[in-house]
Amino acid sequence: MSVPARSLVWDLPTRLFHWSLVVLVGLAYITAEAEDTLFRLHELSGYSILVLLLFRLLWGFAGNRHARFRDFVRGWTRVRTYTRTLLTGHPENHAGHNPLGGWMILALLGTLATITGSGFFAPGDGMGEELHEGLSGLLLALIGVHLAGVLLHSLLTGENLVRAMWTGRKQVSFALPEVSSAPLYLRAGFCLALALGATWWLITP
Repeated sequence: MSVPARSLVWDLPTRLFHWSLVVLVGLAYITAEAEDTLFRLHELSGYSILVLLLFRLLWGFAGNRHARFRDFVRGWTRVRTYTRTLLTGHPENHAGHNPLGGWMILALLGTLATITGSGFFAPGDGMGEELHEGLSGLLLALIGVHLAGVLLHSLLTGENLVRAMWTGRKQVSFALPEVSSAPLYLRAGFCLALALGATWWLITP
């Protein structure tokens, strides 16, 4: 029998993206109704979130195995199978994101992208503001579902997913090969530079 091993699943750029996004979304939320300097902080948070979203889009193709969209965006059959095992109390073990978690990631990223777009590019009238605020409410709901899913999966499997996203390591049934850091950081730096350049181009009049 294979012995469970703690292997590096989520690379450092993926983890930095995740926790930076958590901080920035929280900051944007608490400064949403602010004025003057604090509202400027809200805008800067929005710009930074846009950079992160563009980076994650690129990283979904250039990152390590478990950061790539093709690794965790699964078809309906895989989602249904995983859901059945989850309902029995014995969810399938996935090294990276499980099939339901993969679609939740896409929902969160898509909603965030739409919120950011409505904040910067939608008309500044009442309709634009209502769209921005309404989508923010949807985002909070999705975050709640996401956290509930993380808690449920952690309770059923005994795997602390929050810690795993912090350290990058998860307990898997087989050891995953370690990846060289130098090429990884070069790719991450290139993707970040592209994201910064695209954001500058988008927001500059």
